[in-house]
Amino acid sequence: MNSSDWEKALEKVAHEVSSENFSAALTEEDLESLRIRFLGRKAPLTELLKSIKELSLEERRLLAPKAQQIKSQLEAQIEARALEIEKLRFDAELKTQSLDLTLPPLLPLRGRSHPLTKMQDQMAHILGLMGFSWAEGPLIEDDEHNFTALNIPEHHSARDMQDTFYVEGGQVLRTHTSPVQIRAMRKQKPPLRIICPGRVFRHEAVDATHSAAFHQVEGLYVDQNVTFADLKGTLEEFLKALFGPQIKVRFRPSYFPFTEPSAEVDLSCLFCSGTGLASDGRPCGICKKTGFIEILGAGMVHPNVFKAVGYNPEIWSGFAFGIGIERVAMLKWRIKDIRNFYSNDIRFLAQFEDTELPLLA
Repeated sequence: MNSSDWEKALEKVAHEVSSENFSAALTEEDLESLRIRFLGRKAPLTELLKSIKELSLEERRLLAPKAQQIKSQLEAQIEARALEIEKLRFDAELKTQSLDLTLPPLLPLRGRSHPLTKMQDQMAHILGLMGFSWAEGPLIEDDEHNFTALNIPEHHSARDMQDTFYVEGGQVLRTHTSPVQIRAMRKQKPPLRIICPGRVFRHEAVDATHSAAFHQVEGLYVDQNVTFADLKGTLEEFLKALFGPQIKVRFRPSYFPFTEPSAEVDLSCLFCSGTGLASDGRPCGICKKTGFIEILGAGMVHPNVFKAVGYNPEIWSGFAFGIGIERVAMLKWRIKDIRNFYSNDIRFLAQFEDTELPLLA
C-alpha cells in the first residue's frame, strides 16, 4: 500500500469515527462492541497502524501522528461513554432503593467518659483547687500497708470491719485507698496534701446499694498545727462545692482505727431538702425522716499511723477522710441501683453523654 492509499484509508476511518454516535451505546456490552469495531485486532485502524512500517520514513513522520490522534480520540470517547454508562446504571439502582441522599449522615459513635469517671474528675478538681495533689497505688496490697501501718495489727478487732479478699502470698485486694496514704508518707516528708482516688474491694454481697468492687476518693492533709476545725472547714467547702451551697453538713462521733477522734459526716437530705418529709407529707424514705444522709467518714490521723511512717506525732498533725464515688453519683443523679454503673448497658450510659459536671473556675 502506497502513501496515497494509506492516507485515503485513514480518512475513511476518521470519517467513520466522526459519524459514529457513541451515546447510542447504553450498556457495557454495546460499548465493548464499539471498541472491538474501532480498536480491535482486526479493526481498520489497527491494520493501518501495523502496515505503517511499509511506508517511507518521511511518510511515517507525516501520517503516523494523524493515526495516533484518531486512536487517542477513540479511546477518550470510549472512556467518557463508559463513565456515563456507569452513572446511568448507578442512577437506575438508586431509583429502585428507598435512599434519600439529602438526609444528614449518621454520626459515628464516639467514646464518652463513664459517669463514675466524670464524678471522680469533678471531686478531684474541687480538691485540687484546695491544694490536694493526686496519688495512686497498687490494687493488690500487703498486710503491712493495708492493715498494720494503719493501726490495725493482726488479730485486732477492727479487722472485722473489713471484708477482705485474700490472694496468694498473704496479699490482699486493697479494702480502701488508705494504703496509698501510707506509701506517700513514707516517700515524702511533711507537709503534704494528697487525694487517693481508685478502686477498692470488699467481700460483700452485691445488691442495689453494695458492690464487691467500688471506688473511693480519700484525702490526707499533714502539717503543723492542723486541727479538727481545719477538717470541718475543708469538708464543708468540698461538700457544698459538690452538692450546692444550700446543703447543711453535720459531724457525728464515730470510730476508725486509723483516726482519733473520728467522725461520720452527714449532709442534709437532697430528696426532702432536709425536712425529713416527702412532697406528699409522708416520711422521707431516703433519710428515714432524719433530714440527713451519711456521706463520708473522717478524722484526725492517729499518732500510731504517724509513728508507722516515721513522722513525729509531737510535731506533725493531720486529718484524713474517705468518700465513695458511687454513693455521690447515686445521690446527685437519683440512681437507685449501684449495679447500673457496671452493667455496660448503653441505654443507661447514654443518659450521661451530654452530662458535663460543672467545674469551679
